[in-house]
Parts: sequence; structure tokens; C-alpha cells
Amino acid sequence: MENSNLTGRILMEMEDLIAQSCPQQKVDQHFESLHVDLIKKYYNATEVSIDYHRKRVEMDLVVNDTDYDPKTVNLYLPTLHVNLRYRDLRDFLKSCVDQDTKSIVFYACLIRKFKGKGRQLMTA
Repeated sequence: MENSNLTGRILMEMEDLIAQSCPQQKVDQHFESLHVDLIKKYYNATEVSIDYHRKRVEMDLVVNDTDYDPKTVNLYLPTLHVNLRYRDLRDFLKSCVDQDTKSIVFYACLIRKFKGKGRQLMTA
């Protein structure tokens, strides 16, 4: 019961963080980093660039995870270049939020990282 409550709070905080990071005007630099981290996690991408003006996300998706070995230098990973168009950034990023345990831990780290930065910036 307590675990599901914590999971729900993390998902709500993540949703709030996404809402905060998607203003009508120009996206702040550190929030762009949040968007890239979230998209990389969801799509298993190596390179992600977001064109907020044209509403496009370009990324290189890892095709086969079995070729990846964290103990060695990966000189070649088969990737697929993808260029996605989104209508609404907030909805697109919310669709990138998974509810599995590994993702919840990742989101908790993101929340700590970006909420902490926001608080420091507001008090300074």
C-alpha cells in the first residue's frame, strides 16, 4: 500500500515537473535537459535534439540492446535515425512516462535533480 502511494506521488510530481517545464514561450536550458533525459529513457535513444519552434524531435534509437556492453567501449551500436513531430510538448512528454519500477526510480532521480535546481534558482 505504501509503495503504491509513493509511486503515485512520484508520477504526480513528474507530471507537475513536465507541466512546469513546458511554458508558452522559450524553454529554459535546464528544462531542455529534462526533456532530453526523459525522451532518451523512453525511446532508448543515444542522441536527442528538440526543435521547439518546428515541434520536432530528432533522435538515434538503439536497434539492438544485446550489442551494448557497459564494460567496453562501444564503437558501433546499430541505431535508427528518427524524426518525430509532436502537436503538444506537454502531452508528448507525458506519453513518455512509464509506470514500471525501473522508470519510477529514474523519475525520482530526475525530480530530485530538477526540483532541487529550481528551488536553488528561486532562493538565490
